[in-house]
Amino acid sequence: MKGSTAATIGMGATAAVLVAALVQGAAGDPVSTALSLAVPGRYKSLIEEAGSICPQVTPNLLAALVTQESGFNPKATSQAGAEGIAQFMPAAWKSHGFDGNGDGKTDVWDPQDAIPSAAGYLCDIASDVKEVPGNKQDNMLAAYNAGSGAVRKYGGVPPYKETQHYVQSITALADQPSGGKTLTDAQSVSAIDAAQDMLGTPYSWGGGNASGPSTGICCSPAGHSGKSITGFDCSGLTLYAYARAGIYLPRTAAQQYAASEPVKPGDQRPGDLVFYGTTAAGIHHVGIYIGGGWILDAPRPGTKVRIDPMGAMSDLYAVARPVPHSSKEI
Repeated sequence: MKGSTAATIGMGATAAVLVAALVQGAAGDPVSTALSLAVPGRYKSLIEEAGSICPQVTPNLLAALVTQESGFNPKATSQAGAEGIAQFMPAAWKSHGFDGNGDGKTDVWDPQDAIPSAAGYLCDIASDVKEVPGNKQDNMLAAYNAGSGAVRKYGGVPPYKETQHYVQSITALADQPSGGKTLTDAQSVSAIDAAQDMLGTPYSWGGGNASGPSTGICCSPAGHSGKSITGFDCSGLTLYAYARAGIYLPRTAAQQYAASEPVKPGDQRPGDLVFYGTTAAGIHHVGIYIGGGWILDAPRPGTKVRIDPMGAMSDLYAVARPVPHSSKEI
């Protein structure tokens, strides 16, 4: 949330019910609402369990909110001071954060605390703005972003462009139709998981293969060598991530684009590849789309694998979806 000023509602009851639900979910009780979003595997059960605590929150809505807030980056920060995977402001975390995994700590940087806390916060906000006219879900999401006081003041979603875009984006993500867990869906999740495991790995020009990080080659157009660095360049990371999902991509970003199916603007899904350049032959960068306008990529020499805004580079060329392929010979 970006600077929420919501009234601090007592979290005791919600937190207790949510913890009970998480324990029950861990015991194997089924979750009623299926996810249609590609949630990283490590967070899937947490999203499903926490997203079923109250009628106003579903797993898909919670997944969409976390995707919009951070792209499932547990180390995310904002210029306004929001922290962690659910982007809590410090004051909101102090009043609404709780120990979701029972380890004795209430840690905004721990997804096992932050995701259940976000679900509980949404439930409390829904109650806080239930008398406000208009769409109840929109008002709840607006309150998460701008504060319950702003929603009550304006009698609905406040006239803030950021908040209006925030509500629209999360609603669109949450309303994606579920096509079931097809092979491609599962492979997208596996690829995102594999790439996320490499967050913080050094950039290495020419580095990375289907087995993981490797030393690179010499030299980049700017003269950077990867010979002494074990890591990934941009296409080495995507090649590795999709190899882990059983899809074998060519080595360079331009070749990967040629081996994928273009996606219409606005139709991208988590797991799609995002390409940068001025022509198909001149594509120079690729990242993995993880939702909410974020990509996971190895940007350039001197950096590490990280999560970037999709618009971080000005020459976005296309989004394309890898074609399932089980052979290393493409």
